[in-house]
Amino acid sequence: MFIKKIGIDLGTTNTLVFVPNKGLIINEPSVVAISILDNKIIAVGGQAKEMIGRAPDSIIVSRPLKDGVIADYRITEAMLKYFITKAIGKFGFFKPEILVSVPAGITSTERRAVIEATINAGAKAAYLVKEPVLAAIGAKVPINSPFGNLILNIGGGTTDIAVISLGGIVSWASTRVGGNKIDAAIVEYVKKKHGLAIGERTAELIKIAIGNAVKQANEEKLNVRGRDLTTGYPKTIEMGSNEITDAIQEQLRDIVQTVKNVLQETPPELCSDIMGKGMVISGGGALLKNIDTLITRITGVSARIADEPLLCVARGAGIVLDNLEVYKKNIMAKR
Repeated sequence: MFIKKIGIDLGTTNTLVFVPNKGLIINEPSVVAISILDNKIIAVGGQAKEMIGRAPDSIIVSRPLKDGVIADYRITEAMLKYFITKAIGKFGFFKPEILVSVPAGITSTERRAVIEATINAGAKAAYLVKEPVLAAIGAKVPINSPFGNLILNIGGGTTDIAVISLGGIVSWASTRVGGNKIDAAIVEYVKKKHGLAIGERTAELIKIAIGNAVKQANEEKLNVRGRDLTTGYPKTIEMGSNEITDAIQEQLRDIVQTVKNVLQETPPELCSDIMGKGMVISGGGALLKNIDTLITRITGVSARIADEPLLCVARGAGIVLDNLEVYKKNIMAKR
């Protein structure tokens, strides 16, 4: 069967590829490894991520997307080409139509860069749709209804919040805080508090294992290995989940404040709908334990985690591709 349509959740941390009627076919890190000697790409995705913190000087391991937008055009194009080829096969005779998710706060220049990279990577046509809209569609939120729906999408590079009604975004905000900034905060905390140097992959593993948005009476513990900054030797320490909560306070505050900003700008009728229905949280950040509890506690609006929050944007992209006529007003750019 020829693949004619592809939905891509082009994330700072992971890239997900969704094909209508097939579902999610690729979920790999947005990482590229380049050989300095001949300026060639030697690995993409999971294989490249394995090299982070382990590569020799002759190899640069790069994340071509920063804060949800293209930071390195050439590498992003090569990465897209790799994922498209993997999706359609090396002998795909037909160029596919591709829909790509972009942050709500993307600029026109950044938008053009995504379109150009997608076309040059092998797309017959490229469509762009804002992430919170795709996340809402993928989370089965009825965006075309005349009621207010609040979606909070916490990604690797950005957090997007939007109130959607009658198929359009009424009020929104975006903050360039996400999973990556949370990982960096954990690295910094471990360095200052314990005098231990750890890498971003270790920080991510700590976040997944014992990270919590709310302090717990019975905290979880984890042994963390790294390099002692005093002696330079390997060292193991024990950390508790409440320490991680302390470490990521600033990032959580930013996310909650952005939600509050959107609520303050939302028309009263839609605010009333949101109070009744609550908000939906999607994206990788939704997997941080008790993030919904924290947001409910501070904003007073009940929050629930979407089913399979990591897949919401990619799933939404697949649904839009299957129903382009229904969602045509949500497509912000096409070529």
